[in-house]
Amino acid sequence: MDTSDGRAHSPFRRLRNSMSRHSNTVRLATLCSILNKLWDLAPPLLIGVAVDVVVEREESLMAGIGIIDPWHQLVILSIATFVIWGLESIFEYLYGILWRNLAQTVQHEFRLMTFEHVQKQGMAWFDERQKGDLMAIMNDDINQLERFLDKGVNDLLQVSTTVLVVGAVFIAISWEVALFAVLPIPIIVWGSFRYQRSLEPRYAEVRSAAGRMNALLENDLSGMSTIQSFTAEVREANRVESLSDEYRDANRRAIRLSAAFVPLIRMAILVGFTATLLLGGWMALDGAMAVGAYSVLVFMTQRLLWPLTRLGETFDLYQRAMASTTRVLDLLETPISIEDGEHILTSSSAHSSDIEINNLRFSYPNRDILFEDLNLTIEANRVLGVVGPTGSGKTTLVRLLLRFASPQKGSINWAKRSIDEWTLDSLRKNISLVSQHVTLFPTTIEENIRYGNLDASDEEVRQAAIIAEATEFIEELPDGWSTLVGEGGHRLSGGQRQRVAIARAVLKDSPLLVLDEATSAVDNETEAALQRSIRQISKDRSTLIIAHRLSTVRYADCIVVMDAGKIVESGTHDELVALNGLYSRLWSVQTGESSGIGQ
Repeated sequence: MDTSDGRAHSPFRRLRNSMSRHSNTVRLATLCSILNKLWDLAPPLLIGVAVDVVVEREESLMAGIGIIDPWHQLVILSIATFVIWGLESIFEYLYGILWRNLAQTVQHEFRLMTFEHVQKQGMAWFDERQKGDLMAIMNDDINQLERFLDKGVNDLLQVSTTVLVVGAVFIAISWEVALFAVLPIPIIVWGSFRYQRSLEPRYAEVRSAAGRMNALLENDLSGMSTIQSFTAEVREANRVESLSDEYRDANRRAIRLSAAFVPLIRMAILVGFTATLLLGGWMALDGAMAVGAYSVLVFMTQRLLWPLTRLGETFDLYQRAMASTTRVLDLLETPISIEDGEHILTSSSAHSSDIEINNLRFSYPNRDILFEDLNLTIEANRVLGVVGPTGSGKTTLVRLLLRFASPQKGSINWAKRSIDEWTLDSLRKNISLVSQHVTLFPTTIEENIRYGNLDASDEEVRQAAIIAEATEFIEELPDGWSTLVGEGGHRLSGGQRQRVAIARAVLKDSPLLVLDEATSAVDNETEAALQRSIRQISKDRSTLIIAHRLSTVRYADCIVVMDAGKIVESGTHDELVALNGLYSRLWSVQTGESSGIGQ
């Protein structure tokens, strides 16, 4: 989509364009809605004809078409009534099926499109946005569209049909009465659009407030342990109350305007109904209008009254949907921050090739430069350790390798090409990542391990768990491999989650294994077990170990020490200790040999 052109159009036009693949369904549903309303408006005409039969008898309108006997005329009218009600019911069923299924289909498609679009964004894009707001768009706003397509579109079509048909009938019977009865309708329609434009910014404010509310609730639910440990329940409740007040006030401002709509419409309709009652009655008493025709006008005015009184509710639903449409389509039209490459990186090429980082420059938005002319080689089938103080750029290096972010200058080459040239799918398939913050999905342990390779057999899953030294704790659980780990894996300990994550990486069996602080949050015994697993899975593959604990990288083939985005030392563990530099000082602190260690 062209973002600049798309956002210049009205929300309704943008929604219509995005639903173009369903245009045939929309046309058919529209036809059924209109036909249903046409048959729905026929009974008042039948009532007028019936009154004419009773009053005029052999001189009625029906007598003029050859049906002289009044009783026969009433029988014909009864048969016509059955047919009309049957057709009305059939088309009501059809438009209900078509609009509701269309609403569900569009809801499903938009949710998938927004989620797939979000998945393509780089990590820096997520850093600038609140997850709760994104969830509000993909859930609440898309649900608003579903409600409008389910009910609102049909209501608009039927109101429009009612106005046109009733206006035509009025003009056919008496243009004089029609002139006064239909006169308020243009004013009502004009006022409706004026109301719509006034409501638009108010409902945009409502949706924005809903997004902020969702973001806070999502953050608080995720951090409940922190809230409770700091006894900050009252503080957070006050924050929720404050944002909820904003949301309520935004709705109140919109409601205050939308609630006034129906009473104003009723007063405008009153003018038309009074004109029909008085002017039509006077003409009927004077003999200028048949009693049956007068009955049709009165009933038709009633048929016009109720749909128009619901116009305020319909426009309210419409405006909410358009505010949501803007948010959903703005998200879909957000440019992808990471461009995909064209070439496919094969596993064999990745296995045998070094990764070369050349003259790299990188900084996060609105922050100081982190890397300036960084040069580093990750040799094929060897273990490289990267250590350094917090903020030295260790994790950023991983983000750049996986193309979660892109450098401003320089290149990262793998298999004789810049990684920008490889497709994201093939690049990331050749990298197995185990990070400090393990993400487990709310399913079984077995399925979480199989996430690394969905086609893996049960035996392959178990072999991966053996290498990760995870089988012992798994088989001790009451449900074993079928144990549900809970949301985020909260039913497992930190060490258990890390072992499941390592098993998942083993099963993926990629040429490059990246361990980003994979042992930083576990105890010494668990760390020792994880280190044994790491040494085993590092064989015959390139391995990048980023660690705060130097014991994790002690046996690496090469260790580089980073500080403030620069490589200040490199060598084996023994060589770096002998240098008496930064690494040596960190080693002394961590082993308790430094005099600066607190007792």
